[in-house]
Amino acid sequence: MSQGNTDITDRRTLLKATGGAGLAALAGCVSTTDDEGSTETEDGSGGDTATEEGSGGEETEAYEIGMVDSLTGSLSAFGERNQRGKDLALAAVNDVGIDGRELSITVEDSESENQGGIAAAQKLVNQDGVPFLIGAVGSGVSLAIYESVVEGTDVVQLSQNSTGLNLTDFPGLLRMSPSGRAQSLALANLIDEDGYDEVAITYVNNDYGQSLTDAFVNAWGGDVAYNSPHDQEQQSYSGVVSEMNDSGADAWLFITYQAEFATMVNEVVSSGYEAQFYGADSVSGDNVLENTPEGSMDGMKIVVPSAPVEEENYQQFASEFEAEYDQEPTAWAAYAYDCVVNAALAIQAADEFTGAALQDTVRRVSGPEGEQVTSFEAASEILADGGGPDDVDYQGVSGPIDFDENGDPVGFLQILEVQDHAYEGVGFIEG
Repeated sequence: MSQGNTDITDRRTLLKATGGAGLAALAGCVSTTDDEGSTETEDGSGGDTATEEGSGGEETEAYEIGMVDSLTGSLSAFGERNQRGKDLALAAVNDVGIDGRELSITVEDSESENQGGIAAAQKLVNQDGVPFLIGAVGSGVSLAIYESVVEGTDVVQLSQNSTGLNLTDFPGLLRMSPSGRAQSLALANLIDEDGYDEVAITYVNNDYGQSLTDAFVNAWGGDVAYNSPHDQEQQSYSGVVSEMNDSGADAWLFITYQAEFATMVNEVVSSGYEAQFYGADSVSGDNVLENTPEGSMDGMKIVVPSAPVEEENYQQFASEFEAEYDQEPTAWAAYAYDCVVNAALAIQAADEFTGAALQDTVRRVSGPEGEQVTSFEAASEILADGGGPDDVDYQGVSGPIDFDENGDPVGFLQILEVQDHAYEGVGFIEG
């Protein structure tokens, strides 16, 4: 899980937590679930997407896949971004169609917690029978879903946002966002280059926080004066920031989530502490800017996953996103977009709509052997003209995908600095 937001022309970055409604145009193809867990279509009728017969007798029922997202809870800002990226991708796919059929995505809320993610995935896989599952945001949630629901089945799981390092140990769990290992190395190098030889670290007490912290410590050549976890959704973190201050380190590294970090910043200010802040991707966003005093984070540096903002397909995506939502996209929205397109291409390239068939095509449609294409439409044309999954190399709006043997993609990183209480991009790293 992570964040990044980049202006195309001058690389000025203002990360924005998204909100508001999705695309009204997708009303007929996106399923939602009510509080009872039953599936409801936009016209109010219950049940699965209706099967229709075309004039030639061909089945035109929508292909239904699932998505577990953080619609509520501490990672909901990421979920909002994901939904917007998902909606744009779904519109692009259904404008073309998959062999004359539409794609439908049933979204369930993980509530940003492991148990909520497991329950959501169980509903989608065991009740709805989806063969392809996009999910989830938090690395711990994604891994919990894989181990409790997906592992041992043919269902394809593709995480939209998880960056935890230990996901690399589960090659059956794919992810669109890059591993946090490169992020941890970049942070270690950044703090060292800024002239600090001692650091105090606090991290959220889950797989995401632990794995990034462990990787940072392994990469860090200086002293670690303080290294302690904290729980999510606490009303106060005054004890944590007091201990960081008592450590004597001038550089403080935060590997946590937006709400928790905002609380810490306010308590640092109220206590009169001073330090140079650094952060992992998950501490940045409008929620933090809106809930902390002006100037309280100026000078902070953050390493975030990014997209190749100078590429034409990203610029087209960003233009469509800004036209629809009146704000710039983040890398997280781009990852969600590519998850949907990758799923649609895997479906079109497969011999049948089953998990086993999709397992065979999901990596290949973005592999390096095929013809490079930058849109679903172009890739779909190759497949419709008789091409196979190895004839397509989909280049995503988030960058080249090319899943490796561990299910990890190639990634881009950006260094942000807080200036005048806004996020400014000050450099890029290819991971």
